[in-house]
Amino acid sequence: DQVLRVLARDEKQLSLLRDLEGLKPQKVDFWRGPARPSLPVDMRVPFSELKDIKAYLESHGLAYSIMIKDIQVLLDEERETMAKSRRLERSTSSFSYSSYHTLEEIYSWIDNLVTEHSDIVSKIHIGNSFENRSILVLKFSTGGSQRPAIWIDTGIHSREWITHATGIWIAKKIVNEYSKGGVLTDILNAMDIFIELVTNPDGFAFTHSMNRLWRKNKSTRPGIFCIGVDLNRNWNSGFGGNGSNNNPCSETYHGPSPQSEPEVAAIVNFITGHGNVKALISIHSYSQMLMYPYGHSLQPVANQEELYHLAKGAVKALYEVHGIEYIFGSISTTLYVASGITVDWAYDRGIKYAFSFELRDTGRYGFLLPASQIIPTAQETWLAILTIMEHTRTHPY
Repeated sequence: DQVLRVLARDEKQLSLLRDLEGLKPQKVDFWRGPARPSLPVDMRVPFSELKDIKAYLESHGLAYSIMIKDIQVLLDEERETMAKSRRLERSTSSFSYSSYHTLEEIYSWIDNLVTEHSDIVSKIHIGNSFENRSILVLKFSTGGSQRPAIWIDTGIHSREWITHATGIWIAKKIVNEYSKGGVLTDILNAMDIFIELVTNPDGFAFTHSMNRLWRKNKSTRPGIFCIGVDLNRNWNSGFGGNGSNNNPCSETYHGPSPQSEPEVAAIVNFITGHGNVKALISIHSYSQMLMYPYGHSLQPVANQEELYHLAKGAVKALYEVHGIEYIFGSISTTLYVASGITVDWAYDRGIKYAFSFELRDTGRYGFLLPASQIIPTAQETWLAILTIMEHTRTHPY
């Protein structure tokens, strides 16, 4: 398989690319869907379809370049790197933060973290996935009840492995930093932090066992041949609108109804039940963006100016770590119109600071970011998140 990058010149060319999505069965897997002429479209094309798809592009005058010449090479390297680090972890019985891990490994790491830092971290079971896996949230707290809180989730799209790895590093960073008396100490003395590391456990397990590039959850419905719902189109905010799909075979299938998926319902029930979440940060990859609502509409939100300046500051803090450039703005103007997404739902529920990250990179590796980039990605993302958390603490509402 290859990943091709197409730069569409205009709306007409974009619609030619959108036509590819409607093919039955699905011939291409969009890593970055057709959004607007200025944004590249990245698509994975199975080896068996390469000739046809390239001919289609050429016959319509669509210029493309090959971003990833052979996906299998990257998959093999990733698997080899994981096997190597697993052998090392067994011999040293220490968890490697610079490696990717399976669901079992992450869940056992969670248990260890909670055991070792029980003064500050606890584990909350907020529900079960479609295939009945536990949905777990880490709570970082210095005591007190119903304190204002910050919510962070990673891995809602299961193939975005860099997000889980970044979340794990950040969770460890929080327990290490707390005793040092800096900005984080002030935050935790005033607020709680919740982190959901594996938001889509079924999909994530599937990316390890069967299909590394699986995006959706694993729900099935009687009489429907295709599996899975895009959990980031299943929220009750602009549900079913532009940028989501009612075809169950689509990667952006929104599901039969808002919150139909147990993985989304679990978060909704938890956050609504908590009632005092002040910031929500949902972490995706890839594209190097920091965005705020709305996704489902082009209309600016009430505190758009504040969110703009906060995003600008967070992106600047991120850049200062390793010189990685992020673009920022509202989702609909920066990336594309997307309906039924986490951050829109959060904003509509009164969570004024709602942000979505798209982590590294911009397409060289896409969803197959090498493990050597985990720690640098986590380090820079941490400073951006810290900026958002600190602003949330000092601007209570």
